[in-house]
Amino acid sequence: MRITVHIQNLKCDGCERTIISRLSKVKNISDIEVNNMISTVAFNYHSNHDFEAAKHLLSRIGYPIIGTENKLKTKAQSYLNCAIGRTKK
Repeated sequence: MRITVHIQNLKCDGCERTIISRLSKVKNISDIEVNNMISTVAFNYHSNHDFEAAKHLLSRIGYPIIGTENKLKTKAQSYLNCAIGRTKK
């Protein structure tokens, strides 16, 4: 199955690199695409469990899906991961 989700805190190519790098490590998640212009992430997954794992990871690294809580800690995590992503060109 394929899904596209709108996420929070997506700012730049650094964020995109971090999201792709981290989601690529989740079992049964593939063909990841990030669109900075409209703040979306699209990917293939096999089961609802896989989708939930991806959703949890996105939130943990600072990019929660729209409609979920976006605490200050989450925003700070996104800035950190954004900076890390910028260094990994």
